[in-house]
Amino acid sequence: MHFLLSLFLETCSEEAKGGLFDFNATLPLMSLQFVALTIALNILFYKPVGQILDERDEYIRNSLTTASASLVMADELTKKYEDSLAESRKKAQRIIKASQDEAQMLVSNQIKKAQQDTESLLHSAYNQLNIQKEQALKTLESQVDALSDQIRVKLLDD
Repeated sequence: MHFLLSLFLETCSEEAKGGLFDFNATLPLMSLQFVALTIALNILFYKPVGQILDERDEYIRNSLTTASASLVMADELTKKYEDSLAESRKKAQRIIKASQDEAQMLVSNQIKKAQQDTESLLHSAYNQLNIQKEQALKTLESQVDALSDQIRVKLLDD
C-alpha cells in the first residue's frame, strides 16, 4: 500500500506525458470503482434477478411436471372411458340381438299358432260342409224318392 502511495505521489509530481497507458492515480481508482460497481451490481441486481429466474425456472418445471402428470391421468381416464363405452356398446348390441331373437321367436310361434288355428278352422269347416252335404243328399234322396213315388203313382193310376 505504501508502494502505491509513493507511486501515486511520483506520478503526480511529474508532468503528464500523455502516453497510451499512463499509470497515474486514475487507473487504480477506476479499477476500484469497477470492482465496487461489480460487487454492488452483483448484490443489488444479479443475485435478486438470478433468484427470481431460479424461482421461475422451478415454477415452470413444477408446472410442466404437474401438467404431464395431469395429461397422463387424463389419457388413462380417456382410455378407461373409451373401454367402458366400447363394452357398453357391445352389451347394448347383445341386448338388441337377444331382443330381436326373442321377438323373432314370438312372431314365429304366433305364426305357427295362427296356421294351426287356420288349419283347424278349415278342417272343421270342411267337416261341417261334408255333414251338410250328406244331409242335403239325404234330403234330396228322400225328396227324389217321394217325387218318384208320386210320379209312379200318377203313372200307374193313369
